[in-house]
Amino acid sequence: MKLFDDTDAAIVTGAGNGIGRAIALALVREGVPTVFADIDAKTVAAALEQAKADAGEAIGAAVAPGRAIGWVGDLAEPSARDRLLADARAAIGPVTMLVHSASPPRHERDHVFAVDGETWRRMRAVNLDAAFDLGRALARGWADDATPGRLLLLTSLHTHTPRNLPHYSTSKAGMGMLVKEFAKSLGRYGIRVNELVPGAVAAGGFKADPALARHIPLGRLGRADDLAPLALAVLSNRLGGYVTGTRIVIDGGLSLTNWFEPPELANVV
Repeated sequence: MKLFDDTDAAIVTGAGNGIGRAIALALVREGVPTVFADIDAKTVAAALEQAKADAGEAIGAAVAPGRAIGWVGDLAEPSARDRLLADARAAIGPVTMLVHSASPPRHERDHVFAVDGETWRRMRAVNLDAAFDLGRALARGWADDATPGRLLLLTSLHTHTPRNLPHYSTSKAGMGMLVKEFAKSLGRYGIRVNELVPGAVAAGGFKADPALARHIPLGRLGRADDLAPLALAVLSNRLGGYVTGTRIVIDGGLSLTNWFEPPELANVV
């Protein structure tokens, strides 16, 4: 079954590694021209090499060039968001899908008394502000052109459960509400907006402790590739055409328990 139309094209942020990379590669394998956007030029180059290798194995090397396009920039800056949209249109034509997976690294030391203003600003700028600016800009065009566009935001289990990282959890919670706001406002135009919620996935900026697996009913940490199939399903208008405003959790059952203890704040207060 063909999941996507020939006119579909995608931007995936945070596509240099982890979940973003897995989803971007999966889109390319489905024949969707895809911009791999990330702040790190080296990881983007590695992801593009993987896309070319996948295409050569699956459908012949001759059709690989042009399917996967690299883009490097810092989405904490509004000018970079504008540049991403302009560069994507120039490279792959009208964009019909955005997957927003980009997020700054997070560190356990950045608890409520330790996180500094710049770390707070950058986390919110990349996670929430970029999601709003990119999503709204694309949605304007889709509404004008009657394009059934799709937005998929990667959030977190910590939209509802504290993480000891207030900058991270509050920005992800904001993204969860942004999905609902977008979905409610844009549905009249045939634009679908959904939220993909990963559990403990040992990829990208998250260095999972293997011991965490004891809290997971399915008995193992997640892998980035665990999320790609459902991402494709909800992005596909053939499979997920009646799905919007939905929070899809892929965590092996981890959300059935709250496994975090409060942070150690001795000698701080």
